[in-house]
Amino acid sequence: MRPPGPLLPALVLLVAAWSPGWAWLLDYCRSPSKATCNFVCDYRDCSDEAQCGYHGALPIPGTPFTCGFEQDTCGWQDISTSGYSWLRDRAGAMLEGPGPHSDHTLGTDLGWYMAVGTHRGKEASTAALRSPVLQEAAPTCELRLWYHAASGDVAELRLELTHGTETLTLWKSAGPWGPSWQELVVTTGRIQGDFQVTFSATRNATHKGAVAVDDVEFWGCGLPVPQASCPLGHHQCQNKACIEPHQLCDREDNCGDGSDEDLLTCSHHMATDFESGLGSWNHSEGWTRNHSAGGPEDRAWPNRDHSWNSAQGMFLVSMAKSGTPAVLSSPEFQASGSHNCSLIFYYYLHGSEVGCLQLLLQMQGPSAPQNPVLLRRHCGELGAVWVRDRVDIRSAHPFQILLAGETGPGGVVGLDDLILSDHCRTAPGRSDLQSLPTRPWVQALQPQPSSFYPQEVCELGYLSCGDLCVPPEQLCDFQEQCPEGEDEQECGTTDFEAATAGGWEDASVGQLQWQRAAAQESRGPGRDARGAAAGHFLSLQKAWGQLRPEARALTSPLGPSGPNCELHMAYYFHSHPQGFLALVVLQGSSRELVWQAPSSSTGDWTVDKVLLGARHRPFRLEFVSLVDWDIPGQQGAGVDNVTMRDCSLTATTEKDQEVSCNFERNTCGWHMGHFTDAHWRRIQSHGPGYDHTTGQGFFMLLDPTNPPARGRAAHLLTRPQTPATPKECLSFWYHLYGPQIGTLRLIMRRDGEEDMLLWSRSGTHGNRWHQAWATLHHQLEPSTKYQLLFEGLRDGYHGTMGLDDVAVRPGPCWAPRHCSFEDSACGFSTGGQGLWKRQANASWGPQTDHTTETAQGHYMVVDTSPVALPQGHVASLTSEEHQPLAQPTCLSFWYHLSLHNPGTLRVHVEEGKRRQVFSVYGHGGLAWRLGSVDVQAGQAWRVVFEALAAGMEHSYIALDDLSLQDGPCPRPGSCDFESGLCGWSHLAWPGLGRYSWDWSGGDTPSRYPLPTVDHTLGTEAGHFAFFETSVLGPGGQAAWLRSEPLPATTASCLRFWYHMGFPEHFYKGELRVLLSSAQGQLAVWGKGGHLRHQWLEVQVEVTSTEEFQIVFEATLGGQPALGPIALDDVEYLAGQHCQRPALSQGGMTASMMVPALVGGALLFLILLVLLGLGGRHWLQKGGCPFRSNKDVAAPGFDNILFNADGVTLPAPATSSSTIPDKDLAR
Repeated sequence: MRPPGPLLPALVLLVAAWSPGWAWLLDYCRSPSKATCNFVCDYRDCSDEAQCGYHGALPIPGTPFTCGFEQDTCGWQDISTSGYSWLRDRAGAMLEGPGPHSDHTLGTDLGWYMAVGTHRGKEASTAALRSPVLQEAAPTCELRLWYHAASGDVAELRLELTHGTETLTLWKSAGPWGPSWQELVVTTGRIQGDFQVTFSATRNATHKGAVAVDDVEFWGCGLPVPQASCPLGHHQCQNKACIEPHQLCDREDNCGDGSDEDLLTCSHHMATDFESGLGSWNHSEGWTRNHSAGGPEDRAWPNRDHSWNSAQGMFLVSMAKSGTPAVLSSPEFQASGSHNCSLIFYYYLHGSEVGCLQLLLQMQGPSAPQNPVLLRRHCGELGAVWVRDRVDIRSAHPFQILLAGETGPGGVVGLDDLILSDHCRTAPGRSDLQSLPTRPWVQALQPQPSSFYPQEVCELGYLSCGDLCVPPEQLCDFQEQCPEGEDEQECGTTDFEAATAGGWEDASVGQLQWQRAAAQESRGPGRDARGAAAGHFLSLQKAWGQLRPEARALTSPLGPSGPNCELHMAYYFHSHPQGFLALVVLQGSSRELVWQAPSSSTGDWTVDKVLLGARHRPFRLEFVSLVDWDIPGQQGAGVDNVTMRDCSLTATTEKDQEVSCNFERNTCGWHMGHFTDAHWRRIQSHGPGYDHTTGQGFFMLLDPTNPPARGRAAHLLTRPQTPATPKECLSFWYHLYGPQIGTLRLIMRRDGEEDMLLWSRSGTHGNRWHQAWATLHHQLEPSTKYQLLFEGLRDGYHGTMGLDDVAVRPGPCWAPRHCSFEDSACGFSTGGQGLWKRQANASWGPQTDHTTETAQGHYMVVDTSPVALPQGHVASLTSEEHQPLAQPTCLSFWYHLSLHNPGTLRVHVEEGKRRQVFSVYGHGGLAWRLGSVDVQAGQAWRVVFEALAAGMEHSYIALDDLSLQDGPCPRPGSCDFESGLCGWSHLAWPGLGRYSWDWSGGDTPSRYPLPTVDHTLGTEAGHFAFFETSVLGPGGQAAWLRSEPLPATTASCLRFWYHMGFPEHFYKGELRVLLSSAQGQLAVWGKGGHLRHQWLEVQVEVTSTEEFQIVFEATLGGQPALGPIALDDVEYLAGQHCQRPALSQGGMTASMMVPALVGGALLFLILLVLLGLGGRHWLQKGGCPFRSNKDVAAPGFDNILFNADGVTLPAPATSSSTIPDKDLAR
């Protein structure tokens, strides 16, 4: 496990407030060369740090120097010597490829990062990215960055630090790497003078080499700045900086000028740095002196020592296995008397979760205890860092200090810089220690978690209980294997009375730590959670570490857990507002905050519980806390009575079988899957979010921005269910709203079988709830169970998904109102012949489907070639029964006829008897075409599609995207948007940024600003199409709304009403009308918008010599500004010229305004000329004190007319020979 990265953003800023190495100094200016890039804002505007990544005003103390590459490269430069090189890039610029699909900073395809693209060469190449020249890193300096490198794309990644003549390898890895962004955290140690950091990626002939880097942060890197005076008890350095007294003589240059470590100050301390030997220390078998340059090629081996921060520096290292520790012993010291003997030491634990370093006191003399006394124990994975600790020893007997280290496979334990205080006095004539036996006293130290210390009868890592050997993967899996439950005893559940503390291990590296402590000896209530003064709990304590300030305590690896898994606990927490106590779940490289204590003023015990839910193995729980220990007021934190409940996969509750749910009381039998950091949440209606049941109740919501999610998928699933009937109908209401929403899927899961996709919808479906159905087909066998799973797959962060009112009833469902054939055949039957087929990626038929417009999309198709369907024969495709219609309804569908005449496509409606409602015959083309018919049915009915073959070779008929919409069918290319988007497609195109037009009404709560009324009805109840351009972000592209294919025309009229809302004089949003055909795209109209709060009419003459589509394009004319573009009442009048409309209330039409505009413009020009002549005459008389020989361009007036009822933008003239008001042709 790497060193812990930041928690969620809310906690990161709190941690930062304690970071000692981020400093600023107002009005203090070093020399320019020393002030630049030293992690200290020496100038008020922090301009001295601008060229190395910091942008903006003076930051809050403790925040890191961060570069997200959103503005520039922050001084990082590519120094590659081949075509394999780094450049600033973003996912939105790539249509495909192995790189990331979003950056890490914003989590979208509009964010920027540094990337190295694929290299087509055959030779090995290295791409190197180097930082600007940085200066003077403090001992606490930590570098964090996020990288993306899919396994197989690169041979090796490496992070190096160069200072002086030495280059240190801080980190290197040959993978494997996951498919998402991963965090890298390394410490630099104290660096004097200039240094640079280099991140490199190496490829060979077999690897493509696509890598990305983002969010490079330097934490705690600034040295302390001079102060006029220091706080009470602090030490003032020679350079006037202030440090804490415990930082004196600790072998770290905390002052920045070395004055805290000079020989005079530290002459009474006895330090051993292992550079020339062991000094006064002795060792048994297991410890070796070594250095990084001579160490093995092992990722866990220290990359430098602590004393000199160099690969050439020496240290002690051991890879001793559990049960056979390596022991380092001190000389024998005199009894400490009234003064403590203090030992400062630096230790290293990396590569294994079971590595441990223990410090023991072996007292001498006839009355002294025979067994060593454990004074300090550090276990677990701390990362590739040297961590400081200090032990103060007071002994009435002569004593020796023992340092015992052991680790697991692949692990390393290290020691460096052992510093004894002047009160550690060697016993006369006893400077050498005889060898000590190791195993007997080590095993008697302290009861250890049995999972870490297996008996000899089982393999390494296995637990022996009775006749069983429990493998490691079954330890702490919430399923008891041992008769006495030993395999589940050290798995988090504890009252902290036993010394093993339920398996919780401290993993802190700063000035706070978690320790099992007696209630009477701890800060806080003075008793444990049961009220016992003699009890114990997990208490926050003072520590001596020098790195990250927060205290961390972790469990053993746990899981898998069931959906009802909860953690119950008692806690106390007393802190000022910047402190925190939190519970985090660690799973892989992710850290999920699942609970945080509210601020407490009393510090008394409080009982709480946390739903952990279903999680894969392994995951670990971590208590994290931070308080200011030095502020008066007994600030502290504690945890007691931790219990894991209902965590077994087989644990059930009464509600687990409740699939039908309106989510008003709870989530019934549905639970959230915690397999990524994206989650469904049960929320109450508020603001733009409203439920379906009552409009004010509860529903399930997936919002990828709250909290920000990096994972793409969120899961909502049931427990295994037993089917009641062979067929059941599952109905539910869904809400898909937003310009970049993604896909919602319903899946059935059975053990031992592949997941069955029952239903899916992609893209926005407007700002309203829709009902959907899916028939569940079951096998009625006692052992056959199933699970239902709703999976939300996000595309970006602009949009939400909602679920409500899930219901199950016996019997099949009605035929669905919408069918894209992506999930299934939607219940259509093909008769006995089975000539209609559902297909994708086929060698014959349409090249793409209509739904996704890709080769991977599905559709229904029938082969009408003579061999498959002889001339005059019919192939039928019949739907399931549709429910009766309460009002006239439009049945629309998209069909595709082959170039060779396939015959006739006929559509029938069966309601008792069959009647034909549609027929098309003849040659087809390359495009999908829209068919629509009006349907009225007072009883259950079916729709039948018939293909009547014409006997032509290589011919076919295909169908896709069937839909039922309330109301009569609109004319081709026309829509009033009251029931939806009609035949207009809002498919998100990858080349345009994957954004979609949306659909809403004025009275529907929305997260985006909308027109208050539509144009059709002129009320809040009306609907319209709209697009919020601000979601495009900097460099965003466009969103298209496309009509169905329309036939060639010599003269037709497009008439529509549009609405824009942008701040005055900020021409941000832009609406264009394009004609798209096989010849390309032609812009025929365009307009940038102001804040008008008014619907404006436009008429555009349309001519095309071939089949075409009308495209409404919404885009940005500049930087983002919040404001919508809306459309309503689109009419395409085929074969008609645009007519000059009558004067309408609230404004004039564009064609009537043209004469007025021309006259007004002429009058304005005359006035302008007169003003110019008068101004020139005035200037010639010396009226202006400042003159220039250069012409100055002045901004012009907006092209607007004012009338009594409002402001109207004149549309371009409707004549086809008139040039639009902007040259918009591509």
